Amino acid sequence: MITKTLPYGDGAVEVSLPDRTRFPSRGLSSGLQPVADQTEAVRSALAKPLGLPRIGEMVRPDARVLIAFDDPTVPSSGTLRPLIIEAILAELAEAGVAEENVNLVCANALHRKWTSQELASILGEDLVRRFGPRLACHDAEDPENLVYLGTTASGYDVEVHRLVAESDLTVYVNAGVMLGFSGGWKSVCVGLSTWRSIRWTHTPDGMTMSVRDNRMHRIFDEMGEHLEQRIGRRVFKVETILAGGLTIAHVWAGSVSETRARAVEVQAAQNPPRRTAAEPADILIYGVPNWSPYATFSFMNPILTLISSALGYLGGNIEALGKPGCSVILTTPCPEQWDMEHHPSYPEVWDRVLSESLDPYKINERFLDEFAARADYIERYRQGYAFHPVHGILATHPLKRLRHAGRVFVAGAEDPAVPRHVGFIPTATVEEAIAEAERIHGPDCSIMCTG
Repeated sequence: MITKTLPYGDGAVEVSLPDRTRFPSRGLSSGLQPVADQTEAVRSALAKPLGLPRIGEMVRPDARVLIAFDDPTVPSSGTLRPLIIEAILAELAEAGVAEENVNLVCANALHRKWTSQELASILGEDLVRRFGPRLACHDAEDPENLVYLGTTASGYDVEVHRLVAESDLTVYVNAGVMLGFSGGWKSVCVGLSTWRSIRWTHTPDGMTMSVRDNRMHRIFDEMGEHLEQRIGRRVFKVETILAGGLTIAHVWAGSVSETRARAVEVQAAQNPPRRTAAEPADILIYGVPNWSPYATFSFMNPILTLISSALGYLGGNIEALGKPGCSVILTTPCPEQWDMEHHPSYPEVWDRVLSESLDPYKINERFLDEFAARADYIERYRQGYAFHPVHGILATHPLKRLRHAGRVFVAGAEDPAVPRHVGFIPTATVEEAIAEAERIHGPDCSIMCTG
């Protein structure tokens, strides 16, 4: 037997795996190293922007400027955003633009708004204090602060925060790209947008982490081109790739398209194309930690744990490494707990929606429009710190992986009724789940453990 330690909630669990278990390579080249001096790297990027003039050359002294930035769901060092924002403010000051003419907007899209204390954790207390009422979170349901820019040639709606259209310059600060999932025009066309625009990409088949030929970003690129044509100005972007998930490994400034192109080039070198395994496995095993970007300053719930994280962020290998009809074995305590301040729509999705269907396509057809317009939950999004109600529906989209996987075992769930609610099979241990899966696939079936 092989002893392996797997993530398990807030801790880890040691499991015994059959000797025939394979551990696929992640396929990554050597890890990225942090730059020697982050401040100098940012200044150098701003001094030599790609495809655009320097910030100071794009504004007059009386210019109104918007600096937008990734919300706290994008993990990075708490010093990264203020470092970049202060460098941008220095460029503006050198051009004669007073700080009073600058607004800061957190690009939280349909994520929840953030408290001043939470924003201070990623911006620093000084920026929060200095900007006061000129620092705000985006509100995707506030008609007074939204501008509809029509549709692209392909018919995609483009609607954004009014300051994008009204400011003389918009500068966006990306706090780290996650493969092909984030960065580029997604920052603006989702982060500062509304459900009317977001709905074109946030579908069970629309979201992808692919670095190469990303269909989602093709839509964003079309939206971004349309946006710049309509407002008659270019958007300035700072794009970063992090080392160790916290500090800068690469940073570029300039046009959205050129900064994203450089980021994609680096990521493509780091992440060779994922290919279907030469010998796909009958059984896939991995642990699920108590982490999700959507649980920042909050805590996990069964939808985030079992669906969004386990099948979504961690489930990309199911199709790549597992045979059709494979058995997936997860290990997680997955207690039934709900944060009613931050995720108020989630319990209803769990109890009512998932009781009716586990097919994300049918869920969309039946419930998407209802939750997108739920006035009670929207009020909590607007006036409190709740995720937009449609977010609970979007979190069910990774259920599409059940079209490839034959079944999902959940080892170590505190309450077996929790995984059973979504059709998963609870077992006490990973070893017990393997034994159950071997009865289905045969005693010599192939096994992979992805961590």
